[in-house]
Amino acid sequence: MSQFLLTLLVFVPILGTFLILLLPNQFKAHFGKITIAINAFQLVVASYIMMGYQGLLENMNGVLSLSSFQYLEKAEWILLNLGSFGRLSADYILGVDGLSNSMVLLAAIVLLIGSISSLEIQKKKRGFYALYLLLSGTIMGCFLALDFFLFYLFFEFMLLPMYFLIGIWGGKNSEYASIKFFIYTLVGSIFILVIMIALAASVIDPAATAVQLGLATNLEGVTPQIIDKVQTMLISGEIGQSDFVRTFTLVHMMDAKNYIPDSILSLDYGATLFGTNVRFIAFLMVFIGFAIKLPVVPLHTWLPDAHVEAPTSISVVLAGVLLKIGGYGMLRIAYSIFPDGAQYFAWYIALGGVISILYGAFVALGTHNLKRLIAYSSVSHMGFVMLGIASLTAEGVTGAIFQMFSHGIISSALFLIAGVLYLRTGNLEIENYSGLSSKMPRYTMLATIGFFASLGLPGFSGFMAELFVFLGAFNSSAVNNLVPRWMTITATLGLVLSAAYYLWAMQRIFLGKFYLKDASVESKLKDLDMRELLMLVPLSIMTLILGIYPKLLINLIEGSVTVLVEFANFVGADHIRVIIGG
Repeated sequence: MSQFLLTLLVFVPILGTFLILLLPNQFKAHFGKITIAINAFQLVVASYIMMGYQGLLENMNGVLSLSSFQYLEKAEWILLNLGSFGRLSADYILGVDGLSNSMVLLAAIVLLIGSISSLEIQKKKRGFYALYLLLSGTIMGCFLALDFFLFYLFFEFMLLPMYFLIGIWGGKNSEYASIKFFIYTLVGSIFILVIMIALAASVIDPAATAVQLGLATNLEGVTPQIIDKVQTMLISGEIGQSDFVRTFTLVHMMDAKNYIPDSILSLDYGATLFGTNVRFIAFLMVFIGFAIKLPVVPLHTWLPDAHVEAPTSISVVLAGVLLKIGGYGMLRIAYSIFPDGAQYFAWYIALGGVISILYGAFVALGTHNLKRLIAYSSVSHMGFVMLGIASLTAEGVTGAIFQMFSHGIISSALFLIAGVLYLRTGNLEIENYSGLSSKMPRYTMLATIGFFASLGLPGFSGFMAELFVFLGAFNSSAVNNLVPRWMTITATLGLVLSAAYYLWAMQRIFLGKFYLKDASVESKLKDLDMRELLMLVPLSIMTLILGIYPKLLINLIEGSVTVLVEFANFVGADHIRVIIGG
């Protein structure tokens, strides 16, 4: 059973989708409970995987080779005969390493919290819960897939349920918000699709090609020496096109020796577009595709609309998990396959991160809708992820992953806090409230924890994440000269601004004399019930634990981060010398 744990994480919720669609109407009252049970199963499996993950083993840190991923599942899936162009393979490959393990755990936590929150949904329950479970499976698939084609399928399938979940169950402008979300994400997906096709046309699977050439009888019989021989034959032109086995496997795309000479994305191709090498353009296209999902200014405008209109449970999933697929995709695909582009554009990526930090914070400071404030704070906090990734230092990338996990927990709590207020009053305008602490003390306490955690107060996970990002970005100029120190210093202004808008919101809503613009809803201002405490208390405890003892998360990710950073710095620099020298 343990060899299929990752498959269970992906396909049990997808099977749950069909279960809910097929159940008769008399089970309608149980659709929410079924969804919670399936998401709880995901959390149990993800927790088991994390407890069994051995992050300190030197040769089990993933990133560069399939054999070093843990809980690896691999099976032949698609094999197309292209005639004189050889064959094209796409394999079913799932695995866990330090780049993905924390994201898998985060997804399981947030999806369960979101399903508990969704119990307040009253209309079209069958459709809502079926789509929610489909979303749950595809999210897990994105974090676990090690084949580009498989990843892309999961990435695209997320569009469908999210579009309907916002459009049907959202607010009065939900159709506009869902269409905007769909168009933005689809454009980014097209960019990624184009480069995925170009990569498949440029890269071979050396092991499968060895079998095709008769150098081994099967894949199990392919040794490292045989792979070296195939790569040497490829470079010298001794392999005919009809013997190529082109691949979508991500780790093969990371090795320049697997690129067909003079193919469009090979280092020696030398073609330019708008005066820029094609590989650099390819990196930009993939990066932009994931930057839309993260999102990065100016590609962020879909996010506030989607958050404001989405139901609480979907805002929780959107902020808690979906944004993180953007950051994860940058690391797993853009930075791993195109380390040359990552270094070439590092200055601009870091600048984009700084702009996102400051722009998101300034807009949040002038926002009067609580949900929109939290949404723009997410834009600002994802800027820290960009800055950390751009630095290509171990501290910076560790901080970026830590920030994604921390923000996932904190933003989920903040949107739940906003949802509690909206459920009771139907309004989220900050100036409509004052002195709620006198009526809702437990709510005030947990909201205060969420606000302080998000603004980066020491003792909470947000502080540790931003500290690592600043350390990495500040040291970058000494380590690899990618991020200038003035950018890091400028980015610290975001901390001041986040304290300003959160403290203003907290003072206005919770402190002072009790006031409600709509006095008719005062009777509904009851403190948190058990369901709401069940969601908010664990999230608050998690951000406190990670703030006090961050090593719990760092132990999971540091081995793979070290491997990726060393690869991106050294291999990326070598690639740039070849590209520019050519």
